[in-house]
Amino acid sequence: MQAPSVGGVMLPRGNGETVRLSRGASLTDFAEKINANPASLVAVMMNLGEMVTATQSVSDETLQLLADEMNYTVQIVSPEEEDRELLESFDIEFGEDEGDEEDLVVRPPVVTVMGHVDHGKTRLLDAIRKTNVIAGEAGGITQHIGAYQVSTEVNDEERKITFIDTPGHEAFTAMRARGARSTDIAILVVAANDGVMPQTVEALNHAKAADVPIVVAVNKIDVEGADPTKVRGQLTEYGLVAEEYGGDTMFVDISAKQGLHIDSLLEAVVLTADASLDLRANPHQDAQGIAIESRLDRGRGAVSTVLVQRGTLRVGDTMVVGDAYGRVRAMHDDNGNNVAEAGPSTPVQVLGLTNVPGAGDNFLVVDEDRTARQIAEKRAARERNAAFAKRTRRVSLEDLDKVLKAGEVQQLNLIIKGDASGSVEALESSLLQLDVGEEVDIRVLHRGVGAVTESDIDLAMGSDAIVIGFNVRAAGRAAQMAEREGVDVRYYSVIYQAIEEIEAALKGMLKPEYEEVELGTAEIREVFKSSKLGNIAGVLIRSGEVKRNTKARLIRDGKVVAENLNIEGLRRFKDDVTEIREGYEGGINLGNFNDIKVDDVIATYEMREKPRV
Repeated sequence: MQAPSVGGVMLPRGNGETVRLSRGASLTDFAEKINANPASLVAVMMNLGEMVTATQSVSDETLQLLADEMNYTVQIVSPEEEDRELLESFDIEFGEDEGDEEDLVVRPPVVTVMGHVDHGKTRLLDAIRKTNVIAGEAGGITQHIGAYQVSTEVNDEERKITFIDTPGHEAFTAMRARGARSTDIAILVVAANDGVMPQTVEALNHAKAADVPIVVAVNKIDVEGADPTKVRGQLTEYGLVAEEYGGDTMFVDISAKQGLHIDSLLEAVVLTADASLDLRANPHQDAQGIAIESRLDRGRGAVSTVLVQRGTLRVGDTMVVGDAYGRVRAMHDDNGNNVAEAGPSTPVQVLGLTNVPGAGDNFLVVDEDRTARQIAEKRAARERNAAFAKRTRRVSLEDLDKVLKAGEVQQLNLIIKGDASGSVEALESSLLQLDVGEEVDIRVLHRGVGAVTESDIDLAMGSDAIVIGFNVRAAGRAAQMAEREGVDVRYYSVIYQAIEEIEAALKGMLKPEYEEVELGTAEIREVFKSSKLGNIAGVLIRSGEVKRNTKARLIRDGKVVAENLNIEGLRRFKDDVTEIREGYEGGINLGNFNDIKVDDVIATYEMREKPRV
């Protein structure tokens, strides 16, 4: 069926058929799917008021707009789904163990160490390595490859544990935000003399959001003022109950500095893995896994540390890591030794890739160099197109009702930051008590005191959460990062406003949102006294324009001394006027407010409704 022509070009019109397109697709891609001329779709977009070229990557919203006009339904394929389809086209299954149940063997747990700064995360990792190097390969040259494997004895059996050597939760969350499941267990380090600190809670919430079991290492038990019992009591409030208190979390008292009870900690990790997780993999298939960290080495080229998750990686294998590929020239372990092969849960440094992959990129071994190159090139093209398109839309309060009805989310994830722990706890408690029916749950992934940080935005990206700032703002580059990644950050100064907005969003009744728009500023040059009107400010308009009946605030020496004032009277010489523009003089009456002085600044503004994006 033909639609009316646009600019003399006849267009095919759909009957509601679904067109699958990848993120960042162009009008040419759309045209190929519906057997249309790309130039005609450019004409349609011009008709709709958007200038778009045929080969330009466009946003999801633009594709949707075009599809609606042409009577098609657009389905945007997620990067993960697109990657899966790409691999399926090469007859490759990623993320699945091949073979039968008997082909699976037990693999070592993969562990990340997290906790507050200065509580001894790095020193603990050093202590674990030192203990192990002395016991094993004492002569090895230790080098930082981002991950390493250690051995311990549990019930007279030698067991291995893999540590990802990126202390702190930032790298952990950055990888999780990319969909990489890299860690099986988290060790939460808490200093016995300091107790639970803000970053401890932050790290704990990151681990909980990733749904990984936690082992608590109570460090610095040799320091004066150490109180391991206090740490156990504090963490009970956050849902970590020690086994000796009837819970299921293992707590181990250690001293990383003295090397005390390190073996007990490793044993606790193995026992937690055995009790909570079924860690098995097939070592006989082609290797698959993820990149932990990568860098460009001047002498050796692209060097990447990869963690094998299933299969066995061998020197000479052809591998693809994200949009990099190559034949494995050499592999090294963390002691700098050459390794011929690496099985499940084994970290190795790989040489031979064409370029540097990103942290969290998945890798897989393929049969031919040509296949590796094709997969890498298609991944690179997809990344490029997605980067050219507009940012990804994440869940925001405005579209929450829509995605709930579509069944896209069943719970609202929140991150709460505030100026004081009391107000944060009060806000969290009030939000969790909201009665919004059985369709949706509210889950607070993290709460803390202080500004909204890049780490909070990272967590929000990985969990599709909304960030609430209560009497705090975004610090450093966090605001730009949130804007770039499309994370919804809300700022509030009144607790009830936050509660009401989130409740209204959950019930699909979000009221219009207003923003303050500055209109103009006026500097007071002289103060006139009037028995009838009170004090009148003789002013020079410094910027913008001042209008009658608008809101104003009075600023003295850079500080706001009065809020919520009204411009009740506005005069130019003897005439009443409705507005005075920049550069002109006039008189302003602020109604009953008379505390005005020469050099004060009157800043006027109005509240305008923000358009819903």
